[in-house]
This record gives sequence, structure tokens and C-alpha cells, in this order.
Amino acid sequence: MLQQQPHGSSSSSSSSAQLFAALGDETRLRLVSRLCGGGPLSISKLTEGTNVTRQAITKHLRMMEESGLVRSTRQGRESLWQLEQQRLREARIYLDQISKQWDAALDRLRAFVED
Repeated sequence: MLQQQPHGSSSSSSSSAQLFAALGDETRLRLVSRLCGGGPLSISKLTEGTNVTRQAITKHLRMMEESGLVRSTRQGRESLWQLEQQRLREARIYLDQISKQWDAALDRLRAFVED
């Protein structure tokens, strides 16, 4: 049985679900990777070297922004996008918690089978 999420509220469960939904797309994962390595980047830079349109990149970034995974700031006429490191840390904490629960469940199963 899953225990409560690190923050312990249903809104944080919803928030985690939204975060993992944002991470559950190949294009968005590539954007996360690019933002991890390149700091704040414009949509033009994020689109370079891909077969994805600026409009599609913008839609992905907006979805990621809604989940709190990225944020944008204006610099002149461009928006620069950057990763929200805290949201990635929250995802890691959640996954670590699930991993510990699975380890405990497997230990109980092993003990049951061996007895």
C-alpha cells in the first residue's frame, strides 16, 4: 500500500501526477535534458536541431509550466525558459519513497515464501 506523498495532501498528489504527466512525453523529456545542460534558453534555441515546430515546443513548455517544471522570463522580445530544480527534487523524493515501499513489500513476500 502506498503511503502518503512527502507533503501529505491530496493536492500534492495531484501536483505530483501533473509533474509526472509532464515528464511522460519524449519531447518534453528532451526539453528537460536541454534545459539541464544549457541553462535558460529561448524557444529558438530549444527548437534548433529538432524536427519540432516552435509552436509545438511552445505548447510543450506551457504544459511543463503548468506543472511547475519550468518557468519563463522575458528578456527583450524573447522568453527564456529554465528548469525549476525543486520540482525535479520533489519527483526524486516521490520515486525514492515508492522504491522503498516496493523494497519493503518484496522483503515481506520473500520472507513469506521462504517460511
